[in-house]
Amino acid sequence: MCGIAGILSLSGPRDIEPAVIERMAKAIVHRGPDEDGFFFRPGLALANRRLSIVGLADGKQPIGNEDGTVQVVFNGEFFDYQKVRSDLQARGHVFRTHCDTEILPHLWEDHGDAMIEKLRGQFAFALWDETTRKLTIARDRFGICPLYWTRQKTADGEFLLFASEIKALLASQMIERRPDPRGINHIFTFFALPGPVTCFEGINTLLPGHYLTIDPQRGAIVDRPYWEIDFPDAGQEEWGDYRRIRSNLQSKVVAGFEEVLRNAVERRLRADVPVVSYLSGGVDSSIVVAMACAQRRSEGKGPIPTFTISVQDEGFDERSEAALVSKHVGADESIVVNFGRQEVLETYPELIRAAEGPVIDTACAALLALARKVHTTGYKVALTGEGSDEWLAGYPWYKIQRALGWLDVVPGVKGSEAARRLFMRITGAPKVDWANAQRIQKAIGGPNAWLNVYGLFGAGKQRFFSKEMWARLGDHLPYEDLGLNLEKAKRWHPLNRSLYLGARVMLPGLLLASKGDRVAMNSSVETRYPFLDEEVFAYLAKLHPTWKMRGMRDKLILRLLADRWVPRSIAWRRKAMFRAPLDGFHTTAMPTFVDQLLSEESLRKTGYFDVAETRRWRTEFQNLRRGSSQRTMIEMGLVGVVATQLWHHTYIDPTLADLPAMV
Repeated sequence: MCGIAGILSLSGPRDIEPAVIERMAKAIVHRGPDEDGFFFRPGLALANRRLSIVGLADGKQPIGNEDGTVQVVFNGEFFDYQKVRSDLQARGHVFRTHCDTEILPHLWEDHGDAMIEKLRGQFAFALWDETTRKLTIARDRFGICPLYWTRQKTADGEFLLFASEIKALLASQMIERRPDPRGINHIFTFFALPGPVTCFEGINTLLPGHYLTIDPQRGAIVDRPYWEIDFPDAGQEEWGDYRRIRSNLQSKVVAGFEEVLRNAVERRLRADVPVVSYLSGGVDSSIVVAMACAQRRSEGKGPIPTFTISVQDEGFDERSEAALVSKHVGADESIVVNFGRQEVLETYPELIRAAEGPVIDTACAALLALARKVHTTGYKVALTGEGSDEWLAGYPWYKIQRALGWLDVVPGVKGSEAARRLFMRITGAPKVDWANAQRIQKAIGGPNAWLNVYGLFGAGKQRFFSKEMWARLGDHLPYEDLGLNLEKAKRWHPLNRSLYLGARVMLPGLLLASKGDRVAMNSSVETRYPFLDEEVFAYLAKLHPTWKMRGMRDKLILRLLADRWVPRSIAWRRKAMFRAPLDGFHTTAMPTFVDQLLSEESLRKTGYFDVAETRRWRTEFQNLRRGSSQRTMIEMGLVGVVATQLWHHTYIDPTLADLPAMV
């Protein structure tokens, strides 16, 4: 993958100072250390930083069509580009490179913006059409590749700026850095930033499956979806041979899933550089590694190299499971990165710089270290198992939702609601405004499995937010920012509605951002996701939810398939949430910056958090039983406070601690 950036005048053609776009490109050099490229027209400047993976010798961007009237800067991979290229050549298009980027200007010539829905892969791009004098920027269906944009007024006029990372926008020096409390509210609600809101006022995330058309002559910016997640109406899903699954080990449905997943893995092994894989010992990454090894053997190659995180804390280390998988599939022993409490602390400032927002999931720091190891070992591309949990109900809160649903079998008796209130009381969570809870359910279309975790974690805002912060937020409700298609979703099975919310929030807001692209590309490593293949999603989406979750067994179809590929103990292993220790900020010998960020002076400077309550919980949580839900929620809240203060220091006000900043 690469990094892209651009500036377009909305106040008529005028020269863009080259130094501005060069600063923007330099700010994301880690996304493309191999070469840069620029394109200038009156009122327009485009930039690319290239991480060369396909077409190594001749893929320099921007890339245009035959007469140069269409120009593109591109970040990502089109895994079917060779077939698309052949089809375009058969229709008379002339190609000058061996790079997948070049299909874009030619597809545009044939289809205009209708081409976007035909694209397959992971991508973010900007395309300038000289004939219509319009700019189009677009992002892939699931949000693998990031893209941010902003509309800014300056003394020189009005401009549209876009970039793969926010730090490139800030490097333009055309934007006043101001925090957006709505973004922080998102973090303390979802522990993710799903967009379009960010933590920077006036800077937006382009949503997955969307594109912008910018007409500089009219100063018009139009945001359109070209694809949305969809499921069959309830009762219209495909059962296939499910009812005979116990006696039919050669299930046609499982075999069909095997075919589309193997094809997805094979496509993601295509590159002009070596490809490696992450391996945790969970069923998702294990089956990806197994299929990758089989594909490479069929091509006369050795097993795929693998990389594993060994979390140095009881209950978190999956090294033995990863070794078992390696032995079973004939792969070499994984390259292991050890990571513990002290490493969490030491890595967090770099993590916040990479993520450009507060990060509560400490496992992101571990994955940043893993990508760094991939890079220093000499690789650029890694496969991962992300996305399986999103399509196959792999999180524990789906089981909680199912169990609570059994309490509502008596008509007129809301046993699940009573159970939730009792649990909140037992864990010491602040009282919930049930009118607000109803407003949330309305915003997401009714009960949802994700509320079992978001509701508990979000209640922590009552502990830590200051009166000033609440005043700044007013009646802001993060769920209403999501723009869910409730008219369509209300027709789906309840499980699919929960999958939809996770795919809208957790997938682009955390797993593909702070846990995916941002920590990987920080070390110039491209991550590829077989479970986020368009055909894989389409195949799983049409199946009846019982293929995904039967009783309390999650990911049923994947486990049936994995039985053919990996050890049975791995195929049927209970979901283990990959995370690093949370309490390192408070029980380990702390670096000075933690105390500085949580000092009364620093907390009052930002105004986000209640000073007395932060001090109180920093002390009291250590007396709570380790492993209890109450302690975990308070730990996550405290990590959120530290991370938010660290983000503010890094990007807004560099006086909170003795740490480098990007101001």
